[in-house]
Amino acid sequence: MAKLRAVFFDVGETLIDETRLLHGWADALGVDRNEFLAVLDDVIMRDEPIRQVFERLRPGFDVAAARAQRKRDGTDFLIEVRDLYADARPSLSTLVQSGLFVGIAGNQPPTAKAALQSFGLDAHLITTSAELGVTKPSADFFRQMLELGGFRPDECAYVGDRVDNDVIPAQAAGMTAIFIERGPWGRVHTRRGDAARADIRVTELSQIAAAIAA
Repeated sequence: MAKLRAVFFDVGETLIDETRLLHGWADALGVDRNEFLAVLDDVIMRDEPIRQVFERLRPGFDVAAARAQRKRDGTDFLIEVRDLYADARPSLSTLVQSGLFVGIAGNQPPTAKAALQSFGLDAHLITTSAELGVTKPSADFFRQMLELGGFRPDECAYVGDRVDNDVIPAQAAGMTAIFIERGPWGRVHTRRGDAARADIRVTELSQIAAAIAA
């Protein structure tokens, strides 16, 4: 294996705590926030499409119309600097200071790149699925991400909270897969057998530098 020269990070539930955003959807549905999260966990466990959360809680709920209304109300699904996990900023800086290239690349809407850039994170590259024109777990997502960074797959690690979208496709692309066990997907996926496929498993971003060094 080549020496790792770069670490790329997913966004949602890796760098960004999406609790506030998920609570916003619960409020839009008019359901209890804990009930929303419990149904989300079950949907993830069953590998069902996320739209099933809405269908279970409010059959026939028009997600597109609700999204448009939330945008008009100014309550739409937008990440903010307050949503950063506490370990995100210092962990990225630690990796950069150790000489590693740090990239951020996740399945995110067009507004996310500007938001992430405004957070002042220590990152050499920030891109999104909206910019790349393809979403994870597509192999093209990882191929384009690596091309933007200018690295071979075996020189890179990818950090994410999902086995299906992050661990498995990153390994298929030839990268080292780092699974962070937090957030709804991380919490559920850590109980699945295929979570053991990850090359490295952590519960906090602050553990990555030492794990790579080891």
